[in-house]
Amino acid sequence: MPKGLLYLLAFGVGLVIAVHLAMNAGVGQKIENARAANAAFWSIGAVVAVFIWLASPDRSAITRLKEVNPLLLLAGAMGAALVLAIAVIIPRIGAGATNVLQLAGQVIAGLFISHFALWSSPQTSITPLKMLGVAVMIGGAYMAVML
Repeated sequence: MPKGLLYLLAFGVGLVIAVHLAMNAGVGQKIENARAANAAFWSIGAVVAVFIWLASPDRSAITRLKEVNPLLLLAGAMGAALVLAIAVIIPRIGAGATNVLQLAGQVIAGLFISHFALWSSPQTSITPLKMLGVAVMIGGAYMAVML
């Protein structure tokens, strides 16, 4: 797949993430229980994930999970905790501020993950220009949230 298309896809994923987090927060508000909304969200997601896996050509991949460092599997628990946190945060500070701040955190974490080539990420060094970009992004996040 061409890199430009992958960049466009990644941008689209960002759009979907913002929408799905706001929807989950909306469910939590509607039923007055963010924890129950989060449980429903992950239960439905788990069922869909199993169907997607069953439709894949390599169903035997699941047997290779025993080769994975168990700490990496904590990503599922981390996902559930952060979606719950966002479901609690969005009704209090808004979807815009929540997404701008979480994106700023993702960009900073992503730079370090790529710099140290963690968890299958290709190595990409942090440069002074990238650090300038982070500074501009933090300034933009401040402006978007505080002004």
